[in-house]
Amino acid sequence: MRHALALPALLVAAIACAERGSSNAPSGGTLIVTIGADADHLLPPLITGLVGRQVADLMYYRLAELTPPIRTAGDEGFEPRLASRWRWAADSLSIAFDLDPRAQWHDGTPVRAKDVVFTYSLYTDPVVGAPGSVNFANVDSITAPDSMTVAVWFQRRKAEQFFEVVHNLVPVPAHVFGPVQRDQLRASGAVREPIGNGPYRLVRWERASRIELAADTAHWRGRPRLDRVIWTPAPDPVTTVTRLFAGEADFYESLRPENLAQAESDSALRVVPYPSLQYGFLQFNLRDPGDSSRPHRLLADRELRRAISMAVDRDRLVRSIYDTLAFVAIGPVSRAVAMDTTMTHLPHDPERARRTLDSLGWRVSGGDGIRQRDGVPLAFGVIVPTSSRPRINAAVILQEQLRQVGVRLDIEQMEFTTFLERQRARRFESYLGVWVTTPTPSGVRQPWSTAGQSNFGAYASPVFDALVDSAVYARSPVAARTYWRRAYQTIIDDAPAIWLYEPRMVAAHHRRLRITEFRADAWWAGIPEWSIPPDERIARDRIPLAVRHE
Repeated sequence: MRHALALPALLVAAIACAERGSSNAPSGGTLIVTIGADADHLLPPLITGLVGRQVADLMYYRLAELTPPIRTAGDEGFEPRLASRWRWAADSLSIAFDLDPRAQWHDGTPVRAKDVVFTYSLYTDPVVGAPGSVNFANVDSITAPDSMTVAVWFQRRKAEQFFEVVHNLVPVPAHVFGPVQRDQLRASGAVREPIGNGPYRLVRWERASRIELAADTAHWRGRPRLDRVIWTPAPDPVTTVTRLFAGEADFYESLRPENLAQAESDSALRVVPYPSLQYGFLQFNLRDPGDSSRPHRLLADRELRRAISMAVDRDRLVRSIYDTLAFVAIGPVSRAVAMDTTMTHLPHDPERARRTLDSLGWRVSGGDGIRQRDGVPLAFGVIVPTSSRPRINAAVILQEQLRQVGVRLDIEQMEFTTFLERQRARRFESYLGVWVTTPTPSGVRQPWSTAGQSNFGAYASPVFDALVDSAVYARSPVAARTYWRRAYQTIIDDAPAIWLYEPRMVAAHHRRLRITEFRADAWWAGIPEWSIPPDERIARDRIPLAVRHE
């Protein structure tokens, strides 16, 4: 049974590539993806970074999966995966999912309802601290009426209740992770070698070097076309793209302006623009990084943050880093999913920023031009991952722009894993981040609401939270749009971050690859249907792949 609520579906355009994969394409071949960072985790409830999600989405199935064009209201935009069908209660406050009896984990154990119930407990257990826990605020409970049926019970009806469950809850095997103590989960060996149920299984994960998946040749929904998918993290951005041009990799997801012309002139490559749900920002930590019970000595001051924001020329920063391959960000949301893009941002006004800083008691008194108050310099640090050249460049530009109004920004570069650890532990004064939002405005809650596990800067606004809740539960598109605009304007005015850029994504891939359309929220979703014609395969494509027999 399909179920559509009163609100119309949110549409996010997906762009089709020049060549689509063929349904009768022969299997075989290896795809090597060159990336700028390693995964943080491969177990879905723990994943924060984009690379981990890419890998996990090929290893694990959801109960149902989004299909392009993306529609997140009701269930019309979904097709079965672990669930073969679902049934809504008459009052729309519960859904019963019937599991596909063929579904099994990669170790041969059948997928059962207890796995889904167990996974929900992982996502919502504060000890685990799953980044996506906030997405289940409207779920009352998830139960297993029998071994093949999962019942999801909701507190209130809303347009995206189906999406919030099936997209954000990725089942993991209870028989593997159930015995692990929750407070030991992140450090357990099982997390480093997870077992999935999707079209690809994990072969090896060599930290900072290689993540290799192999096709499950006897998969219950059919064999994926490519034999292997390999991610190769690079130590720096130059090496990342060099691997593509040297033929050592087949796919690169985000060309920069300085690489675009070379890729377009390379006869071995094809350039593909595609939609993005990313945005980049400078986030302030409103709490003391050494003692989160105390406010930050500087950045807890709303007027100071607003002055810092007015010192930043976002247009110039975006042009300097991306040329024409990015927009200036509109706020804590991508243009692709925003229900309103007309928010008013703090202007670039260095003189007004100086006057505000003067009024707050920060005055230039030394030869270095940096303001002081009571002998304390107006200075704070920013952490940046070495794997991201755009973020490093942004830090340097921000440093210079802030210096013009007497603020010192101290840049600290670090390896990506260390960056993530510092971010999660809130041991930073500010950080340059990139967020890939979900294909719906409600994705704003995870990184910016009070309850959001990825709200690393500790922004807390009851007004913002209430407006987001009102938007999520609104019964008409007009009301939802009004609440969303007010919510966005509230957080922009509070300035817990400076929203900098929204990339226009351009991928490049080797011409021997036959790829399917890119889904707006996940270019990698179609990889199981990608293929390489036998007569265009190279040496690495001909390594025999063992076939799994049940």
